[in-house]
Amino acid sequence: MGDTPNLAMLLRSWRARVQPADVGLPFRQGSRRTPGLRREEVAWLAGVSPDYVKRLEQGRAHPSAAVLRALARTLRLSDTEYELACRLAGHAAERGGLVPQHIGPSVQCLLDRLADTPMAVFDAAWTLLEHNDLWTALHGDMRGRGGRSANLVWRSFHDDTGWVRHPFPDDHKKSLVADLRDVATRYPADRELADMIGALRTSSPEFARLWERSTVAHHGNERKTVDHPEVGELELDCDVLSVHGADLRIIVFTAAPGSEAADKLRLLTVLGTEDMTAPRLPGAL
Repeated sequence: MGDTPNLAMLLRSWRARVQPADVGLPFRQGSRRTPGLRREEVAWLAGVSPDYVKRLEQGRAHPSAAVLRALARTLRLSDTEYELACRLAGHAAERGGLVPQHIGPSVQCLLDRLADTPMAVFDAAWTLLEHNDLWTALHGDMRGRGGRSANLVWRSFHDDTGWVRHPFPDDHKKSLVADLRDVATRYPADRELADMIGALRTSSPEFARLWERSTVAHHGNERKTVDHPEVGELELDCDVLSVHGADLRIIVFTAAPGSEAADKLRLLTVLGTEDMTAPRLPGAL
């Protein structure tokens, strides 16, 4: 093998340095023989099979760009490490024109540390990339959703808005379409994005009508209502934060101090993630 790094060797090394506590996994001290994460844990977090992780670490499989992004989030890769992994996997040439989906360690730390705030990370085209446990408690379980079914714009125009009510739903949709138009002009080489827009124009007359307009805008902050099946109605502020240099969106839900919604959010921090283990319809912004 020599001293030249290869992807299989690096994946094993990166897995060994990540501790279960770093990714929110419970474990008992002294109960683990494997340094870092187990293959089964990496597989569960990245949404692939344990056998596939084994084959990747043995150099017997070639990861797609989507799998590589999931592994990068799971293994907490830095931007430099992610770029190296892309080169070794043969995806470096594709990355320049694609909507960025890599979540760096600093953003991941925000998700890990702000456990009492519902928070999620979306790419520029509004595809959900990662979220914390309280987001799951508030909106429902998103595990198993990927591709277009994890995209906010796609769900909004296919009657999959979950438990969230918007004060002005027509304006909400207009802002999403206008924002997506801006993203499409910035990433004209992203075939997956272009295909989704084409499918939306075909499947949703409302989207097609809005897309024909020349408006370009950004979807921003607004107050929303969440009709939660366990704790009832919550009136929350929804803020959209931009990650400088990464073209990611961080969505944060907060309640006014001392409000009934704040009390319900605190209740969800205790009960919510336990109650949300069964599959259910996920929420949308």
